[in-house]
Amino acid sequence: MKKKIISIVINCFFVLLVAGTLVPFIYMVLTSFKQSYVTIDYSMDITKFNLKNYITIFRNYHFVLYFSNSVIVVFFACILNGLFSSMAGFGFAKKRFAGRDQIFFIFLMTLMVPAQVTMIPVFVIMKKLQWINTYQALFLPIINAFGVFLMRQFMLNIPDELLEAAKIDGSSEFRTFTHIVLPMTKPALLSLTIFTFITCWNDFLWPLVIITEGNMNTLTLALSKLHGNYSTNYGLVMAGATLSFLPPFILYMVLQKKFVQGVTLSGMKG
Repeated sequence: MKKKIISIVINCFFVLLVAGTLVPFIYMVLTSFKQSYVTIDYSMDITKFNLKNYITIFRNYHFVLYFSNSVIVVFFACILNGLFSSMAGFGFAKKRFAGRDQIFFIFLMTLMVPAQVTMIPVFVIMKKLQWINTYQALFLPIINAFGVFLMRQFMLNIPDELLEAAKIDGSSEFRTFTHIVLPMTKPALLSLTIFTFITCWNDFLWPLVIITEGNMNTLTLALSKLHGNYSTNYGLVMAGATLSFLPPFILYMVLQKKFVQGVTLSGMKG
């Protein structure tokens, strides 16, 4: 009986914890359907709810343009990060060469360097390449050592005998990688895609630094412009935040099983 009571108390605690985390999102969605000029407004008169904020965003703030910019940047960031990370991870996991572990360790050390430290050097490089206000300047810096680490850890679980059998059968390195390795690492690739998507989609500081033209703004930069100089319609801000929140949320809900599987299996062998 005592154990049952403890179990009920623990379950109630977690239910309250989950409910507490949902409150901000519920407040965001509900506020987006009304005009509110105060920071905190708990008046929820359903009769006053309307779609004016969403209509204003699409009509007056070029939301479709900024949304498409974010989609383009995220798309190429996910593709390139998945491609380069999987190739580098395959090399570190399955290829034997002098100094492999030492190079990988040094590579991982770059994760300890804050992005703010390298922001100025990267900006200078982009300026020398004349890539200011371009898509490539937005998505290329997303590629980092984390993706390589994730893919390398997952590929360590692939049996060497399988790759050796493919080599004996006459399979080339490229064919082995594309037809055997990549299909087996699909959970890790999906996990990396979700990480990259969320990181790139929500990035604000780097686009703020590298973008100076209005037509190249990403969605996060556009949301910052919803604040007025003298008064702010927080319902409009919440509408923009809701629209920005939906794509990564939907992506995670669709791929959550593969995401958990990829993260779990990536840490099984080191």
